[in-house]
Amino acid sequence: MASPTTKMVLRRRTQAPKPLAEAPIIDDEDYGDAYCERCGSGDYAAELLLCDKCDRGFHLFCLRPILVSVPKGSWLCPCCSNHKKLRSFPLVQTKIVDFFRIQRSTVPTKKLSQDSQKKRKRSSTLVVSKKRRKLLPFNPSEDPTRRLEQMASLATALMATGTEFNNELTYMPGMAPRSANRAALEQGGMQVLSKEDTETLNSCKSMMERGEWPPLMVVFDSQEGFTVEADRFIKDLTIITEYVGDVDYLKNRENDDGDSMMTLISAADPSQSLVICPDKHGNIARFINGINNHTPDGKKKQNLKCVRFDVNGECRVLLIANRDIPKGERLYYDYNGYEHEYPTEHFV
Repeated sequence: MASPTTKMVLRRRTQAPKPLAEAPIIDDEDYGDAYCERCGSGDYAAELLLCDKCDRGFHLFCLRPILVSVPKGSWLCPCCSNHKKLRSFPLVQTKIVDFFRIQRSTVPTKKLSQDSQKKRKRSSTLVVSKKRRKLLPFNPSEDPTRRLEQMASLATALMATGTEFNNELTYMPGMAPRSANRAALEQGGMQVLSKEDTETLNSCKSMMERGEWPPLMVVFDSQEGFTVEADRFIKDLTIITEYVGDVDYLKNRENDDGDSMMTLISAADPSQSLVICPDKHGNIARFINGINNHTPDGKKKQNLKCVRFDVNGECRVLLIANRDIPKGERLYYDYNGYEHEYPTEHFV
């Protein structure tokens, strides 16, 4: 990825401290006889939650899907929350096209796919530098119906979590303005995305805008919740997705209990540090899960790396394959990177 003289900066999802525990945590003195409804144990009181409605207790790590940290505010157990059965997004082309705002074109999708394949083949004939390995564009599934199924799986997850689809960083009123996203503010400097790799990233964006999507399927797992699988073979150094969402100052999110925040800029002046918050607007990145970096088996599952780049003066966060990924394998990256503040000991 980088020459010996280039500093690569990896970060976890957020540098914010752990959220303030406002949910009902069990106190040993007041609830000495409290126990978990799932495992029957009263141990690990600090990770035992009481339902605000029925007062029954549940360990964070016994819940399905697992809760990583104590939620902020009130909390209801699965029985009292009345979660409706997951509704799959309809596999109707017009609905999917409208949902993702795909550009309507008079050129058949098959021809667009062939054109993009030719463009990638031409670029692959260039002499590869020995000093730096180039990023690769993803290869969409050839079958248009399969691509619709992939998009429908993402639409299902977005609707279930109340997230509006957006494939770019968003700057909302009351949050950080776009002018605050200056890669030059990064403490220690930030790796600059090369011109060729920037073109590859833009090519990926263009493919998605016309309906040629990465070969990824969002599935629901009883332990992990929504998670992402490779729907075809993905080669090492392939751009999987850009991490997007609402950009905000870290200082505004220090007590936020969101489990999907990503560091955007770690500035020398903490007041200028930025994070990406995909809870309101986001793409498939928010459903890619992290590894349990407390165990060797957890670390072996990592097949993506999170890298922040200077792209035309702004910081962008990319998730990139760090090895070949076979079809059917789930995607994972390290939430923590060089930092070790985010709790991952309960991750599967």
